[in-house]
Amino acid sequence: MHAKSSSFHSHGGRSRRHPGMPASRSPENGHSSPAPRESSAPSGLEEDPQDGIRLNKFIAASGYCSRRKADELIFAGAVQVNGMVEHVPARRILPDDVVLVEGRRLAALPTSFSYIMLHKPIQVMCTAHDPQGRPTVLDCLTAEMRRNRVYPVGRLDYFSEGLLLLTNDGELAQRLMHPRHHQPKTYDVLVRGTVPAAALATMRRGMTLAEGEALRPVEVESRMQANGHTRLRMVLHQGVNRQIRRMCAELGYRVVTLKRVRIMNIHLGKLNTGDFRRVTPQELEELEWQLEQARMEREEADLPEEQDE
Repeated sequence: MHAKSSSFHSHGGRSRRHPGMPASRSPENGHSSPAPRESSAPSGLEEDPQDGIRLNKFIAASGYCSRRKADELIFAGAVQVNGMVEHVPARRILPDDVVLVEGRRLAALPTSFSYIMLHKPIQVMCTAHDPQGRPTVLDCLTAEMRRNRVYPVGRLDYFSEGLLLLTNDGELAQRLMHPRHHQPKTYDVLVRGTVPAAALATMRRGMTLAEGEALRPVEVESRMQANGHTRLRMVLHQGVNRQIRRMCAELGYRVVTLKRVRIMNIHLGKLNTGDFRRVTPQELEELEWQLEQARMEREEADLPEEQDE
């Protein structure tokens, strides 16, 4: 069976925790997290790969696209298995099969899926490799984790710090990053000077940047600091590059520090800068429950897909 290393559980084959159930103990409320453990299957893959994995699940788990988009590509004739066009999403993919999607060969799925949360330091790149030789988030991990080919889910810019998730589970990463999903992310931001109510109102109702990029409304609260600066707690539902810094610059404010403290139900808590830990099974279960609820709400509302950036 595919195994999950500490990590997020599989999407299927288990009960999901309802929000009304008591939350598990975790580092953010002062308790140590459970020891990492292996679970039976990676995100969306309940089958034993030796018996074959459904083609659409294989494509989604590789991170190429969502499972729904994989179905569309298969029906459109854009998928080949062992050199032959395949039109059946349920086709079983065995470990030795070669799968091409739109001419691109997909790598074999890892034998275990890892899920890690890192407190990214400033001046560290959110990439696997930097051509200029600057440190990357993978340098913060152990050699064993790097061998599992984890990669960052989303990004934090070079001078920002805070919560970053890393995984080799392509399907879950895609669900978290795709722009149509609008998953909430919370930031602690310190800006120079006083931010008046009018500027906060502009952020809350949504604004358009000078480049013409439309931004969704931002949840924002402010608190004055003793040094005359303002601390903002901001919740974003959009994945625009350097959004907070660009918003503040456009309104005439300079960001001093920027830290991401939460992604959906995953909290940075008391994790020290540069440290990491495994995501707990309880955190994963709640995360997947929220993702599933959001998916069903989008389908009920019949929201159109947005174009990825």
